[in-house]
This record gives sequence, structure tokens and C-alpha cells, in this order.
Amino acid sequence: MNNLFNSALRQSTSLRKDLDTLSSTPSPSPALQGQISTSLTSFSRTIDEYANLASQELHPDKKSKALERTKTFRSELADYRERFAQVKKSLEEQQTTVNKAELLGRRPHHAATPENPYANVTTSNGPWKPPPGGSGGAIFGSNDATRESHALREQSFMQQTNSQLDEFLERGRAVLGDLGEQREMLKGTQRKLYSVANTLGISGDTIRMVERRAMQDKWIFWGGVVVFVGFCWLVLHYLR
Repeated sequence: MNNLFNSALRQSTSLRKDLDTLSSTPSPSPALQGQISTSLTSFSRTIDEYANLASQELHPDKKSKALERTKTFRSELADYRERFAQVKKSLEEQQTTVNKAELLGRRPHHAATPENPYANVTTSNGPWKPPPGGSGGAIFGSNDATRESHALREQSFMQQTNSQLDEFLERGRAVLGDLGEQREMLKGTQRKLYSVANTLGISGDTIRMVERRAMQDKWIFWGGVVVFVGFCWLVLHYLR
């Protein structure tokens, strides 16, 4: 249980540092976000394992102390998740604003078509005028807004896809690390089982040797009894 407690402390400290880095960095990498998400999952799993061991503790004082530690860890986990959600939301809003500003700022400089493509058109009756209500300009403006909206959604979708891929990679790496730890744990358990088996084998040999020696002592005792009785009979026989 002490190993799980120390592991939970290390994970909590690492999460706190990563969240501070994420909050202080203007444009953090998606890999850092995936790492934090994976660390939160691993921290939650460690807390659950520690809580299970704490509930099985027989000593009352140790059990109470372990349960208090579990409550503290769960409170820290909830705080970390809330901070992570707030930072992710802030970063997404910031990125959306930047993308929209780039698209809006790029259009006047690089667009070959003016805002009103019929502004300089002349007809036989004089300069062309749009229909009442400005429906022509509204059509082109709505088309531009639609294209910008589609571009924003596409760019946001690609960013979310990249973030999810990084998160999946980090989770895979965490799972691989957990499998490595479990492999080492199983190896240690196997070595202990071999040691116990060897100890039991030595104990069995010792027990068999003791039983054999007890049987020999029994035969020696009864043999001595027979010899003593015979000697007494001979003495009594010749003394008569």
C-alpha cells in the first residue's frame, strides 16, 4: 500500500507541474494535452487501487489514515480535471478567434474579386445599380460568410483530430508502460512462488527424514526391550 501511496504522490506532483506548464504556455502542443489526459486516467486508476487496499486494511488507525489520503487524492483529481477542462476550453476559444482573424484578414489582400464586383459596371443607361434592398451584395456576402464558416469548421475539425490522435498515442504509451510494470510484477510473483515451492520441497524432505529417523528409533527401542527381556530371562534361568 505504501508503494501505491508514493506512486499517487508522484503522479499528483507531475500533473500539477504539467497543468502549470499548460496554463503558462501561450500555444501548448497537443502532445502535452494528451499526456495530461493520460496522466489523469492513470492517477484515477491508482487512487481506486489504493482505496481498495485501504478498505481491506485491518488496523483501524492505518485504515482511517489511508481513507483520509484517498479523500485528499480524489479532491486533487477533481481539481486537476476542472483546471484541465478550463484550460482546454480557453485554448479552443483562443484558437478559434485566431483562425477567424486570419481568414478575415487574408480575404481583402488576396481576393481577386472586389467587395462589390458590379460597382464599376456601366450600362447603356449609365452606371449599373443593384436592385433595391442590395440583394446582389447580400448574395456575395453570404457566400463569403459560408465559405469562411466552412473553412473554420474544417480547420477546427483537423485540430481536434490531431489532438485526439496525440491523446490516443499517449494513452497507448501509458498502457504499454503499465503492461511493462505488470510484467515486472508478475516476474517478481513468479520468483516468490518458486522460492516458496523450494522452501516447501526442503521442508518435505526434512519431514520425511524426521519420520524415517523416528521409525528407526522405534525399532531400536523395541529391539532393546526384546534384548533386555531376553537377558533377564537368561539370568533368572541360570540362577535357579
